[in-house]
Amino acid sequence: MENSKDLSKKKLVRRLRIIEGQVRGLAAMIDKGVYCIDVIAQTSAVKQGLSKVEDLLLENHLRGCVHEQMTSGQTGKAVEEVLKAYTLKRK
Repeated sequence: MENSKDLSKKKLVRRLRIIEGQVRGLAAMIDKGVYCIDVIAQTSAVKQGLSKVEDLLLENHLRGCVHEQMTSGQTGKAVEEVLKAYTLKRK
């Protein structure tokens, strides 16, 4: 049976492949001169997909790396990483 780390990795790779296909589709839409609003709708879908990837990565980081730092006494490092992740996510 696969562990949760392997399942999370597969989920992330799957999502990224979907996004990759969406981006290729965007290029094709622009080449074909597809109506602007339809292209914008697709760019929105790509942004939402990337946001979900970021959410999964952040969750995995908090549950794994940051949790390990906190339990091993590296509280300062853990706090810095949480603040850095928060700042990056807001951009």
